[in-house]
Amino acid sequence: MAAEAEGLEPQAAATEDAAGDATEAADAELRLLVGNRLSLDLYPGGCHRLLHLCAQRPPQLGEVEFLQLSGHEDPQLLEATLTQVPRNLQRLRSLVLRGGQHWDVLGACLRGSLTTLPAGLSGLARLAHLDLSFNSLETLPACIPQMRGLSTLLLSYNHLSELPEALGALPSLTFLSVTHNRLQTLPIALGALSTLQRLDLSGNLLDTLPPEIGGLSSLTELNLASNRLQGLPTSLVGLRSLRLLVLHSNLLTSVPTGLVHLPLLTRLDLRDNQLRDVPPELLDAPFVRLQGNPLGEALPAPQSPPGAPVILEMPRLFLNSDVDSFPVTPQGCSVTLACGVRLQFPAGATASPVNIQYRLWLPEPRLVPLGPHDSLLSGVLELQPHGVAFRQKVSLWLLFVPPRIRRCREVVVRTLSGDSWGDLDTHVEEEAPKRLWAHCQVPHFSWFLVVSRPVSNTCLVPPEGTLLCCSGYPGVKVTFPPGATEEPRSVCMQVVRMASRELRALLGEPEAAASPLLCLSQSGGPPSFLQPVTVQLPLPPGVTGLSLDRSCLHLLYRTPLEAAWDDITAQVALELTHLYARFQVTHFSWYWLWYTTKTCVQDLARKAWERLRLHRVNLIALQRRRDPEQVLLQCLPRDKVDATLRRLLDRYRGPEPSDTVEMFEGEKFFAAFEKGIDVDAERPDCVEGRVCFVFYSHLKNVKEVYVTTTLDRQVQAVRGQVSFYRGAVPEEVPEEAKAARQKKGMDTVWMATLPIKLPSNLLTVAGRLGPDWPAVALHLGLPYRELQRIRHEFRDDLDGQIRHMLFSWAERQAGQPGAVGLLLRALEQSDRLDVAEEVRAILELGRQKYKDSIQRTSLAPRGLDPADPAAPQSVESAQA
Repeated sequence: MAAEAEGLEPQAAATEDAAGDATEAADAELRLLVGNRLSLDLYPGGCHRLLHLCAQRPPQLGEVEFLQLSGHEDPQLLEATLTQVPRNLQRLRSLVLRGGQHWDVLGACLRGSLTTLPAGLSGLARLAHLDLSFNSLETLPACIPQMRGLSTLLLSYNHLSELPEALGALPSLTFLSVTHNRLQTLPIALGALSTLQRLDLSGNLLDTLPPEIGGLSSLTELNLASNRLQGLPTSLVGLRSLRLLVLHSNLLTSVPTGLVHLPLLTRLDLRDNQLRDVPPELLDAPFVRLQGNPLGEALPAPQSPPGAPVILEMPRLFLNSDVDSFPVTPQGCSVTLACGVRLQFPAGATASPVNIQYRLWLPEPRLVPLGPHDSLLSGVLELQPHGVAFRQKVSLWLLFVPPRIRRCREVVVRTLSGDSWGDLDTHVEEEAPKRLWAHCQVPHFSWFLVVSRPVSNTCLVPPEGTLLCCSGYPGVKVTFPPGATEEPRSVCMQVVRMASRELRALLGEPEAAASPLLCLSQSGGPPSFLQPVTVQLPLPPGVTGLSLDRSCLHLLYRTPLEAAWDDITAQVALELTHLYARFQVTHFSWYWLWYTTKTCVQDLARKAWERLRLHRVNLIALQRRRDPEQVLLQCLPRDKVDATLRRLLDRYRGPEPSDTVEMFEGEKFFAAFEKGIDVDAERPDCVEGRVCFVFYSHLKNVKEVYVTTTLDRQVQAVRGQVSFYRGAVPEEVPEEAKAARQKKGMDTVWMATLPIKLPSNLLTVAGRLGPDWPAVALHLGLPYRELQRIRHEFRDDLDGQIRHMLFSWAERQAGQPGAVGLLLRALEQSDRLDVAEEVRAILELGRQKYKDSIQRTSLAPRGLDPADPAAPQSVESAQA
């Protein structure tokens, strides 16, 4: 018997463990039921969790009114889960099945796998809100027109090419969004939606509108931007409730004059169309936007007489961000892309129709070839098919960031041709003071980016010799004698200037000076000349040939292979005039003339050359005021910090920027969250919780991430930090990098550390208010007009409404005592005693922790009464 008992004991223990695990799993799933909300879109295996809850059927499940699931689940599993919804969640009012929560390697949102809905969902009699955005729907599920109580239907970023006529049978629909789909026509029955107030159809392929659209008597907002509309039905003038009409980026040549007389219209956006002759009423109306139209330009030439050859007008295409390709025929076309790119294909550029694909890549070192003194001014554009030659050159316009330094610098478009990168002849066109286009002609498609570089003077050196002068510095000349080359060679000269004050600060010598830095390069061929080449450089500022001390003059040469600087003064014959120095060289490289009393200047020259290429920057880490878990990280040039902070601080708060650090153009660095803070979601630019960056001085270098913590936030805030380190992301931050935080410089990995604070979970508890938040807000003293504004601004986000209301109230209470007491009274007056009791429990736990911490530090007087109001007051102040 003893042996049998011993054999049964492990089995019983295993059974108890399994039961305990099942109980813990069930408790974890029940904790997901927050009030009447069930948010499973951010949890792995959300469908499995919901199916398990449906099998258990806890009482709380029948009270759920808001359900969120991810559209990235397995399609069959998602369909099986949705089949259970009408049986178990009969009170459901809002159903969110969005995709777009995962990203590809370039940071673009991925669509969900949802392609249809089970027919049984039409039995959700109370359903008023349905969000199917960022999915793969090609047709509207048949159950949707049967949802008679539906008031909000969101279908953006799908693959819908049409809407069914049955959609007009939704009697309660007030908001319909079908943006960024493939709609080419609209159903006539759309005009029967008499309750519809907001209609967003932007980013589609619509070329006409049905006249029945004028029957939308309750419509207040209509967005038809980025379509292919060439005309509008006159029935639009019957939309007497319309306040906002957006029609920009279409092909409109005229609009009904009566639109300007709509009694409630406050904005009419007609930008970027083909309007030439506009009625005076539209021109004079203050709420009409007409930029980007060829107003006043000559009309097309009249039709040719019979028998004359017909000249077809070149098509014009305006593509939205959801379209990644377009066709080009032998007729040619003009194309405007949403990413700040324009193309013009002349007639005959292609012999047969070609489908062009495009993509805008995030810049990174492997896609951005930069010279030592170049700066990137744009993203990287890829146009396919690569290498296909056109019969005529295609015009390309790229929008770029204006460079901060323009003297002796130029803007060029850089492209990959074969295996090497080269610069195209580029013309800068200014559309507005800060809106510049780089225009070039391209013979074939490849990769393209806009770069600022030192002015480059190029010439073809024949065997007979030639003279090459610098356009930015007339005193810099290179003379190629006869016989310097056997075959014609293309030689390029660039000149870079260094400010004398920077050199003096580096050398610690008030009389030090340097000439402009000269670079001689070529696209190919041997690295040296057959005959010495004569170079003329101006003497350093403040130095003349009649008064200088020759022992202080140094000619420096940069060794290409070792990337080091050599003093070659003793190896060349320097010929000096009053203003210039002449010498002969035989190699392509960098040459620099210094005047200093220092004797060993090779290492100083390396540091000075680095100083020329370094940018002084500051790092910032800000948290959104109304959502502290959203953190903005940015690396900014020092002269842009103040202006950027002025623009951001109405929405963000955070510590002062870091101390100034120095970075190279295109240098990699990363941000690591530490002390209990971690990144909340998977990102393509995040490795092991560390966010990757590449610094480009003219780009924004900004990323927003959501963070979380594994520490206890029930009572006190979590005080973590984010540190910035140089280089690519390692598997873990080296200890020597952490230990080097007391010193800075280019030889240290660590750059800066900034604090991050996540508030306590009182806000999370308050998030259980659900739809009762307006009653709490009124008892807190918020005006009704403020409630209406919050409802409108966050109309599709209940959590956002609650969060915004609480932060608005908390900002008004800043610095005033008794804020927590006001919140408790408002909860009680709103009949939310459950939330009030939970807040009290958290406060009591906080009081106890406060008392324990005081006693541990021996600061508490003997006989401290736990009910002493002094301690709770401190805790409540901290919680507030």
